[in-house]
Amino acid sequence: MHYDPIKQFLSKLFNRHAFTRKLFYFLLDVLLLRSWHVRKALKKHRLSTKGNQELHVLDAGSGLGQYSWRMAKKCPSWQITAVDIKEDEVASCSAFFKQQKVKNVHFMSANLEDYVQPDSFDIILSVDVMEHIEEDRQVFRNFFSSMKAGGMLLISTPSDQGGSDVKDEGDQSFIGEHVRDGYSVEEIRAKLFDAGFNEVVTKYTYGKPGSMAWRISMKYPVLMLGKSRAFLFLLPFYYVIVMPFVLLLNLWDVKKVHDKGTGLLVQAWKNPKV
Repeated sequence: MHYDPIKQFLSKLFNRHAFTRKLFYFLLDVLLLRSWHVRKALKKHRLSTKGNQELHVLDAGSGLGQYSWRMAKKCPSWQITAVDIKEDEVASCSAFFKQQKVKNVHFMSANLEDYVQPDSFDIILSVDVMEHIEEDRQVFRNFFSSMKAGGMLLISTPSDQGGSDVKDEGDQSFIGEHVRDGYSVEEIRAKLFDAGFNEVVTKYTYGKPGSMAWRISMKYPVLMLGKSRAFLFLLPFYYVIVMPFVLLLNLWDVKKVHDKGTGLLVQAWKNPKV
């Protein structure tokens, strides 16, 4: 199914007011398991760099802006460039952040296949982006060129172990906008090394507990909304019931080391990590 129309519907609904937009960001942080894994990795990196150090960050494919929002609030010394190909989302985020007087985030519209800022960023964050881009090798090369020596790339993307809800040959991606169902560890490592990265670390996310949480918290609600927007009125009651289970499953997934999973968290460095 196509997810973008549902995402745009929810975005318009929550983005009408500052309070509801902040609530939307909070709900995305809580419900989206990938956000849990990304937050953990960024926190570890922040602690290793003592947190108060000024770093330049690229939010590559910033979407609704929730990751830039959290980074800006947690690390006010970080200078964040948020790039997305969708001009309407860039305009919406830019206006909201300006209204909220967030001065360390700059939004701009650009295609990641073309966007290069040589030796500019200490961190590049790419969450649920690469599965939408056919020319991923070019984007990886652009990331490498845009990164300072010693910089870190952090990617969250579906894996080939059932990512995009594809379990068997012939299955269609749950998200119609995906150009690939998921990466194998070998594929994404090879592409990142070919782009010039010196060190690549991968780990599976969305193991059994995470996959269960995803079905409960995301797949079933999205399917309901795909059938009829009227289901929106039932969702608060649905989430009141399922939220405790989702939180426990998300926490379990983050704490556990998975032999396989439907997601991948990838970290790559421009030179060996010190």
